[in-house]
Amino acid sequence: MNQNIKNFFSEKRYRWWLMASITIIYLIIVAGAIVRMTGSGMGCPDWPKCFGYWIPPTEQVEIEFSPETPYKEGMVIILDEELRVAKKDFFTGTTYQPQNWESYTKHDYSVFNVYHTWTEYINRLIGALGGLVVFIMFLFSLRYIKKRPRLTILSFVSVLSMGIQAVIGKIVVDTNLSPALITFHMIAALLIVGLLIYLLHEVKPTDYRYKSNKTMVRAAAGLIFLTLIQVVMGTQVRQFIDEQVDLFGYPLSSEWLENGPLVFLIHRSYSILLLVLHGWFIYRAVHIFHHPTKSYSVLASLFVITILSGVFMNYLDFPFGSQAIHLVVASLILGMQFYLWMRLRVALK
Repeated sequence: MNQNIKNFFSEKRYRWWLMASITIIYLIIVAGAIVRMTGSGMGCPDWPKCFGYWIPPTEQVEIEFSPETPYKEGMVIILDEELRVAKKDFFTGTTYQPQNWESYTKHDYSVFNVYHTWTEYINRLIGALGGLVVFIMFLFSLRYIKKRPRLTILSFVSVLSMGIQAVIGKIVVDTNLSPALITFHMIAALLIVGLLIYLLHEVKPTDYRYKSNKTMVRAAAGLIFLTLIQVVMGTQVRQFIDEQVDLFGYPLSSEWLENGPLVFLIHRSYSILLLVLHGWFIYRAVHIFHHPTKSYSVLASLFVITILSGVFMNYLDFPFGSQAIHLVVASLILGMQFYLWMRLRVALK
């Protein structure tokens, strides 16, 4: 590798692409939350195309049978409230010919809503952009392949993880939004964020302002674990809320809480415990160890926002958008916790 190439694939550029990768993954989480909030998850009933098109339709008429029209293999129409897929390239006659079509068997969802379709399509575009950004980050990691091969290997693992996420997304669509797979999809995204934050931490110089002791390091790890428990409970609450929204729509009356699942009550009370523990942790870090306050201020602000969004959902009949904000901020909290834990671990050594 000559000097010009080394200069181009600099450590600074690798860090920049790492930060860009983390940002785009969070944008994907935001986009996914918007898809769930608007009920657009099945806006594109097939994958990776959308109704058989790379650029989805904008009107119902585009996916209805049209006489004397060329169709390509894989194109989708809605006929008799069912999805039909073109078996091959052909030019249709004046009437529908069943031998040219086959039923879509992966699910029976066959509704076209232009707003849902384009919301889901934009979500997929952001996901594809995320894959590209992470791949470019991996290319810049090649500068470490001899001296620090672990960074290159883990960067490549990030690329593979994005591919796996895409496959999970396909399965989510094929199963007509299986709640368990949606949860797994979200957790996988958080794991990718954690891996990218770890890589960013590894190429940043040690910040000894985060002087610490074993108690603080263990406390930071404990907060991550306890927050993950809260997130898992939150996914169960979200699943129940989604079922209520499907039945009754927005706004969703808080009266359902009287007969709601026990996990909701635990989730709500557990947030008080997390608030107290985070307050203790931040106090010790800033006032006893004199850590820089910016990171802890961000963590505290995020925690207040997620609690307030939870309060709004509980007492204001789940205003539109509150659930998405709650989810996205919780994912940001986990990212910040992991970053602080990494800083504390290194400063301890």
